[in-house]
Amino acid sequence: MTISMRPLGSRLVIEPIEQEEVTAGGIVLPETAKEKPQKGTVLAVGPGDRDEDGKRIPMDVQVGDTVLFAKYSGTEIKYNGKKLLIMRESDVLAIL
Repeated sequence: MTISMRPLGSRLVIEPIEQEEVTAGGIVLPETAKEKPQKGTVLAVGPGDRDEDGKRIPMDVQVGDTVLFAKYSGTEIKYNGKKLLIMRESDVLAIL
């Protein structure tokens, strides 16, 4: 998915990957029983923060990376009917 949104500084736009609706045992989980996603795909990356000399610090995360992030991190927004998260690169725990 290509988006025309450009995050600022060290922020990322992430599309959360929703958890399965059916467990391995065949139990269907209602929306209220699902946990908040902690994994997502990076859709857009900001240019990075600046150091004391005014030079850009490059970002470690790139567009297309699948990342793990803290459960309640980021700001949830709706964009073209999809739920997306905007968060700082420091909220990303790992790149998968």
